[in-house]
Amino acid sequence: MYIKKIVIAILLLGIVAGGAFAYMVYGVFFTPNTSFNNETAYIYIKSNDDFYTVREHLIPLLKDVEDFEAAAKRKGYSSNVKAGKYGIKKGMNNNEIINALRSNNIPVKVSFNNQETVADLAGRISAQIEADSVSLLRAFTDIDFLRENDFTEASNLALYIPNSYEFFWNTPAEKFRDRMLKEYRRFWSAKRLEKAKVLNLNALEVITLASIVHKETAKVDERPRVAGVYLNRLRTGMLLQADPTVIYALKLHQGNFEQVIKRVLYKDLELDSPYNTYKYAGLPPGPIAMPDISAIDAVLNPEKHSYYYFVANVENFGYHKFAKTLVQHNRNKQQYIRWINKQKVNR
Repeated sequence: MYIKKIVIAILLLGIVAGGAFAYMVYGVFFTPNTSFNNETAYIYIKSNDDFYTVREHLIPLLKDVEDFEAAAKRKGYSSNVKAGKYGIKKGMNNNEIINALRSNNIPVKVSFNNQETVADLAGRISAQIEADSVSLLRAFTDIDFLRENDFTEASNLALYIPNSYEFFWNTPAEKFRDRMLKEYRRFWSAKRLEKAKVLNLNALEVITLASIVHKETAKVDERPRVAGVYLNRLRTGMLLQADPTVIYALKLHQGNFEQVIKRVLYKDLELDSPYNTYKYAGLPPGPIAMPDISAIDAVLNPEKHSYYYFVANVENFGYHKFAKTLVQHNRNKQQYIRWINKQKVNR
């Protein structure tokens, strides 16, 4: 009888202990453990972050970080941290939080346009993914990569077609660059390549010309007409005489792309640079900026006309006056010069 009581007591103690353990486990894993009011909080985990760094990031978001740590160790997350962007929803328990951090890397939208140099592009991208501007610039300018894919230091900006793309936040610099190469090849469909061929241009030449068109006019509806002017000049062997290429040449020569040049002077036209289209025939060695897709498509779908000249239209700002003859152009140009002198724009 005495032994029976002891057995019953042991069983009761086991049940109580088991219940207490189950309650503890339930509390650690399945009790809501968030302390923020927004619907979702986001955490960015770097590639070299360890569990204790992640723990520090989570302290402001959790009610009980010790319980989270205990659950993470039991589930093996503390020794298997993964980089990326992760979302933690309000009211999640530790089990759900760990599952989210383990397998729900959220893609981010990466957008870029209108960059003037690959250094500018590297800075723009580094603000949106983990890779820093130094590693991105190193990847963008890798000579072996450029050579293998028929790019040069002068033309490498053409590789990056401006748009919005989905990436994982922790994408390394080289993988970002390689993805952009795939997007470049996808962009240059058979249809676009055929249009370029009709113009007697290749893809890089189209982008180079598009960069000039892009700089000449911000008006999307005017770009096919401007493209038509430059294509007319190329076909007849005229110099392009594009002011934006001279501005680029000046910035490159002076090593300062931050400066703003509003007016090209006659002395600037003497600068000996392959980008000076007043001095050298044909297209420059590469794009003078990153043209947007509307400028590229304007070159591929130019307006057919007999214009060879254009100058800013001071009666309709943002647009240009076009001319078929030099006499007509000079008349339009004088009107523009009078206006710009009146504005006292000397540079």
